[in-house]
Amino acid sequence: MGKYTYYGHDLSYFSRKLESALVFYGADFDRVQVGLGIPTEDARKRAGTHVIPVLETPEGWALWDTTPIMRMLDARFSTKMFASGELGLLIHIIENFLDEWLGRTMVHYRWHYPECAEFAAPIMGNGDEQVAKGIAAWGLKACRATGVEPPHQQAMAEAEYERILVAVDAQLQQTRYLMGSAPCAVDAAILGGLRAHTMVDPVPSRLVDRYPRVREWATIGGGADAWDGSGALDGSTRFAKFMLEEMQQAFVPFAFANRAALAAGEKVFAANIYDEDVSYLARPYPEKACQMVSEHIAQLGAEEYVRSLGLEALYL
Repeated sequence: MGKYTYYGHDLSYFSRKLESALVFYGADFDRVQVGLGIPTEDARKRAGTHVIPVLETPEGWALWDTTPIMRMLDARFSTKMFASGELGLLIHIIENFLDEWLGRTMVHYRWHYPECAEFAAPIMGNGDEQVAKGIAAWGLKACRATGVEPPHQQAMAEAEYERILVAVDAQLQQTRYLMGSAPCAVDAAILGGLRAHTMVDPVPSRLVDRYPRVREWATIGGGADAWDGSGALDGSTRFAKFMLEEMQQAFVPFAFANRAALAAGEKVFAANIYDEDVSYLARPYPEKACQMVSEHIAQLGAEEYVRSLGLEALYL
């Protein structure tokens, strides 16, 4: 089938997410560690992006954005990160929540705790002190843009993440993966956060230590990587149900407010999140990601299924 080349960074959520998916696919791939804060290399230029990860295919395509990449790879491998039908749509909805909401918690842990910033910035800056300072300054801006500058929001983001860890731990007592006995995009996303952020940054790493089953599962070469190709997905796992409930609390109100701000041409907006009005930067990509889910729904003709989940206002 040919060899892929994956360009990413060990401390990048989306890089680790894609890397996990490539392992699940059984893809033959080379791994190129990309230095941050340096001029964009050829692969990212050809992909038309400055971000990571980028996947170079055997035929020479350079692609970015993990969700479309995985949907493309689903057509090439017997393993499916999204499955088919309504189950694949459910996976896409939960992945959308994780990708567009969990990132704020990752940047909060990394850049608001000096212990974490002092660990991550030099690595991300390739040992260049000035680059490291620039990355740390960008990190604090990212915290403001994603609404985790207020202390109450920091506390709520940490509590939310621990609820997710509790749900992961409980599900792993029942099944090998979070939506059954086979991996999917939801597993890849959770692994991305653990492997790039919360198992390595000192402060959240101590939190993950309270859940040794989760740490063993998520360690490179650990339980999650020991898949033998057998098993099946199940949309009725307790974890799936928990995530659908969790996303209603804060992500859905945020996504609505971000959509309205973009439609009005506003650069910043306020949303009431966890009983507090919070300022956010209006960002096009979260809305684009929601629209990808909407397109998936239209392709399947699954409007009634989405209504049964109580998500019609966001996606229909």
